[in-house]
Amino acid sequence: MNDRNESPEAPIIDHVGIAVNSLREAAARWSAILGEPPAGEETVPSEGIRAAFFGEGPGRVELLAPLTRESPIAHFLERRGPGIHHLCVRVVDLEAAVARAERSGAEVIPPRVRTGAGGARIAFLHPRSLGGVLLEMREDPAAG
Repeated sequence: MNDRNESPEAPIIDHVGIAVNSLREAAARWSAILGEPPAGEETVPSEGIRAAFFGEGPGRVELLAPLTRESPIAHFLERRGPGIHHLCVRVVDLEAAVARAERSGAEVIPPRVRTGAGGARIAFLHPRSLGGVLLEMREDPAAG
């Protein structure tokens, strides 16, 4: 069932996104525990967040703080409080991965494809599609 032209043999976890109220406070706490500062920080206007990443390559931790009260992360924090927000997997071809997800009955959160951290093309699948897990798919152009 796996078309090797559409996705890697096994999913690669790009990062785990964690919603936080204060990026400065959370980054300081994570830095103290991990023994290193964030690898980078950036503002992602399309998502209404400020993000900090710990680590390089697969398996990173992404801290997400809202820029405004209207951002999706602000709404998440209001409903659930700080904690794991999403899991992100790398895909070789985002359009093919989204189409495959839609064929399987998954609900893609609009806009279908958008620009995320680092300028990467991303898409989100609604938690209703995956037993309560918000899944981000991040295109990895280097894999293609």
